[in-house]
Amino acid sequence: MLDRPEASPTPGAPTLDEAALARALSGKHFIGGRFVPAHGGKTFAVVNPATGAEVAQAAEGDAADVDAAVQDAARAQKEWARLPARKRGAMVAQCAALIREHVEELSRLIALETGKALRTESRVEANTVADVLEFFGGLASELKGESVPFAPDVLSVTVREPLGVVGAIIPWNVPMLLMALKIAPALVAGNTVVVKSAEEAPLTVLRICELMNRILPPGCFNMLSGFGPECGAPLVAHPKVRKVTFTGSVEVGRIVSKAAAEKLIPVTLELGGKSPMLVFADCDFDKTVTGAVTSMRFTRQGQSCTAASRIYVERPIFDRFVAALAARVDAMVMGDPLDEKTDIGTIISPDQFAKVRAFVEEGKATPGATGRACSALPADPALKKGLFIQPHIFTGLPNASRLVQEEIFGPVTCVFPFDDAEAVLEAANDSEYGLAASLWTNNLKRGLDLAHRLEAGLVQINQNLVVQANLSYGGVKSSGLGKEASLESMLEHFTHKKTIMVNYGG
Repeated sequence: MLDRPEASPTPGAPTLDEAALARALSGKHFIGGRFVPAHGGKTFAVVNPATGAEVAQAAEGDAADVDAAVQDAARAQKEWARLPARKRGAMVAQCAALIREHVEELSRLIALETGKALRTESRVEANTVADVLEFFGGLASELKGESVPFAPDVLSVTVREPLGVVGAIIPWNVPMLLMALKIAPALVAGNTVVVKSAEEAPLTVLRICELMNRILPPGCFNMLSGFGPECGAPLVAHPKVRKVTFTGSVEVGRIVSKAAAEKLIPVTLELGGKSPMLVFADCDFDKTVTGAVTSMRFTRQGQSCTAASRIYVERPIFDRFVAALAARVDAMVMGDPLDEKTDIGTIISPDQFAKVRAFVEEGKATPGATGRACSALPADPALKKGLFIQPHIFTGLPNASRLVQEEIFGPVTCVFPFDDAEAVLEAANDSEYGLAASLWTNNLKRGLDLAHRLEAGLVQINQNLVVQANLSYGGVKSSGLGKEASLESMLEHFTHKKTIMVNYGG
């Protein structure tokens, strides 16, 4: 383990004082193995969405900060790539062990800056980060090539080589996990990384970067905070960035893709979804209702790309299902994200809060539609400025409604009755998105048939788990390009294949 930089402002040991840690991380990027302020000296506020209170200032990066980080990453990459792959993997696995020691610290810090409940969301995410690093650390020996039977007197082999400097841009909903899914395969494959954090959630990922830099050589993993046009765009455009991996909206994904295309570099895009959940009358009813709560990611306030925001229920159980789902969500506790009793926290930001509220009001104003508000808003006066929104379950909406067609990224789901499997398949596929879907039935033949025909990159039957290490994850249509979380993602998206031929004949 490398020595910590001298005069580091953050505690060396795990801490449970998330407010003090937030302040210690204020105003800094992490470049070349050390904390540095923004080149222009600018900062912006990081706000606790549960209280409206400012908890820190984040460094506001620009093109000069991007250049400094990329140049350091480019210098470090040559030596990092020369290390044996298994040694790189072992170091990433060491990072996983260190993250495990800091799980509670990271859980509390992410709850503070994002409003995600500690027990139901934040702690789960922090543990999954360690799991992802551990998983990819163990895959280093899979960076191998092939022997190609070209000619009797020609030795022809392929080898896997890193791409160089990877630029990674991450969102705010699960920033730790989505960062890990990008940096772990990139690093193990021999690349170095510059990450641009989401402006709403820059602190916890910065702390992870610092922790991992206790083990990794300086410059291998760098972290910038800032806004898209001033910081993200220069990262994508930098001539020494040879790969971009982005998670975010379709609109920004298109911009990233165009910028990468100008440089003719590969890009991985995970751009969201409008995931359908198909419920048949022969399902295990109680398990399916529980699955709907999980699938909709209500504990994450619906702020998930894979949230089951369109639920189709076979008509014989439709009314019973809607009532049971509403009762289950109504029993969930909304409150202080740092309280162990809390199931549901807050929306991330005022802008997102206003967007979700607008969708809810539009749904309520739709003729023939019914919106059921579930769970009680917190009564604690300390949370009166918090960005809390009650989960809403809508019925009676037309398919053309924006609530059905657009990604809300809030605790809003639309439930529809259906009578025919072919008709519901057509409705489920009637979306520009194709990230995830789930089917709930005890008829395995029907389930598998529909799973093959659903237009989604990830289809689950009788479950709807979040992203898991070792399961290929990525969408079709407007949900993006490429895969994450698997060996495939490391080999296909963070290396290129080189062919080497040796003619040893006469």
